[in-house]
Amino acid sequence: MRFAWVGVHAEGIPALDALLTEGVPIVGVLTLRPDLAIKRSARGEYEPLCARHGVPLYHIANINEPEALGILKLLEPDVAIVVGWHHVVRSEALRLARIGMIGAHASLLPHNRGSAPINWAVIRGERETGNTLYWLAEGGDAGDIIAQTAFPITPYDTCATLYEKVAESNKSMLLRVVPRLMAGERPGQPQPPTDEPVLPRRRPADGCIDWDRPSRTVYDFIRALTRPYPGAFSSLGGRRWYIWEAALPPTGTGTGAPGTVLGPIVSPDEHACGQLVACGDGAVTVLAVSNDDGAELRGPALSDQPWRCLRWQDG
Repeated sequence: MRFAWVGVHAEGIPALDALLTEGVPIVGVLTLRPDLAIKRSARGEYEPLCARHGVPLYHIANINEPEALGILKLLEPDVAIVVGWHHVVRSEALRLARIGMIGAHASLLPHNRGSAPINWAVIRGERETGNTLYWLAEGGDAGDIIAQTAFPITPYDTCATLYEKVAESNKSMLLRVVPRLMAGERPGQPQPPTDEPVLPRRRPADGCIDWDRPSRTVYDFIRALTRPYPGAFSSLGGRRWYIWEAALPPTGTGTGAPGTVLGPIVSPDEHACGQLVACGDGAVTVLAVSNDDGAELRGPALSDQPWRCLRWQDG
């Protein structure tokens, strides 16, 4: 058996490292060119890992372009594992893996097919998500399911902590599945039918906060878009600010016009920790922000800002 690996995001690193450590015959790794990878959120560092294990690393622009197709032909993989990639793999590339290509999608397919499933799940206030290994096929996120792992979305999770769970489940599922492949099996079950629409792609401009929404919705929006993603943002005093951390105060804490800064917050141990901001229903405590120049404020530096009665606006 010959395996190839295709990936750019950090969610694939633990799984690839584990497979190589176990001696799985991965004959080559394809990742995005550095000049293109730098534009991707949550990109992983594949160079040190491949160098440590002595695996050839190939930099490509698109898995469907002639250069990448030529590399796949050269590698002659029986199975290609595509984890943390950002292009839909087209039929010409799919045909270059003798048995097939395995993908990972950060949801419990067929629920939340499409782009940014973790971010959308948190934005929508969902309380559970998961990860799916499946055979890539024409149609996007539609192939037979090989394995799934479910996990809760707690009130304290962010997109970053959930992708840590995705990365761990990539590793555990692949460590179970690869020995079956090497034994000649091709596990998989068809996905159940669904009328659920495909999730749309998210762009940095989609991070503008709507303070008219309820506090829980605003809180979910902020934690869904925090680092390593571009961040939720709004403007205050004529400047755009990115809000990286927030908390929900007790119900009934603070009222005012949506977006109004109600004043600094002091924790029970008398440490200044942020600013209270009114929402359409309730309020959120803003804990960490950075401006459009990159300067970050948190703790006392944020609480000391003379923002009381100022109003956050659309960014």
